[in-house]
Amino acid sequence: MLVTLALCVAGGVAPGQAQVAEPASADGVSDTGAAADQPASTAGAPATTQQQELDEDFEPNPAQPDFTLVNLPTALRLPRFKGTFRVTHRFFRPLGAGDFGDLIEDAFGIDSGAMIGLEYRFSLIRGTQVGFHRTRDKTIQLFAQGDILRQSENVPIGVTGWASIGGRNNLRDDHSPALGAIMSRTFGRRGAIYIEPIWVNNTNSLPSALVDDNNTVIIGVGGRVRIRPTVFLVAEVTPRVAGFDPGTHLASFAIEKQVGGHMFQLNFSNGFATTIADIARGAANADDWYMGFNISRKFF
Repeated sequence: MLVTLALCVAGGVAPGQAQVAEPASADGVSDTGAAADQPASTAGAPATTQQQELDEDFEPNPAQPDFTLVNLPTALRLPRFKGTFRVTHRFFRPLGAGDFGDLIEDAFGIDSGAMIGLEYRFSLIRGTQVGFHRTRDKTIQLFAQGDILRQSENVPIGVTGWASIGGRNNLRDDHSPALGAIMSRTFGRRGAIYIEPIWVNNTNSLPSALVDDNNTVIIGVGGRVRIRPTVFLVAEVTPRVAGFDPGTHLASFAIEKQVGGHMFQLNFSNGFATTIADIARGAANADDWYMGFNISRKFF
């Protein structure tokens, strides 16, 4: 007891008082030090949020897994500096020609040749993409699309702008510019619907001086629903609501399977169109239907 009293007096501390050490955290740093470090850790939050937004474009979108339905574009975003490739086939043989035995002998139209298309998309700026589509008959379409409005908790639909120009003979003849919008609504992980009003110029192959209508306004309507984790049903129709409208409206439906970065689609259409200008020109009739397929590959 006398030793303790002597030590307290020598140290300038009154008897009964004790110096309590600051409690250390689990990692050996005192609470005071941890509090001092708190503002420094939150300083990086904006950068983290920005990185999360960038990463969203790389995440699979179960409701919107591909950049097209059958022929119409979707609002799926392409990550910056990434690309995607698509091959389209529309076989020439009508499925209703002859009897079922003839159809089997012709392998459901595979033996008849096809209207083939090749497409590539690339993103230079986040939220936008540009691309080209070339078909077997030397029709080329150049296109661009970009976000205008993104769907969120407070915004019920997304709006994406669309612009394209198509032409025959490797883009030398019959130029057909188009302007429009892709209005989309996704439903959780189950699917999405689209309404796409598009104005297309020079859809009539006759000289403008000889025809009453040289433009067409279409309103594409379509949707995709997920019936299995990687299996989807797709349908679309493209009514012409104003202007030049020969034949009948183009319509398509399909079933598709997603395998990693690939999408394999088996489709059926009443025409061969895969570009916006040809979609606006419609199909010859509503009686003949043709089998086809799309294969797309994402490079990210």
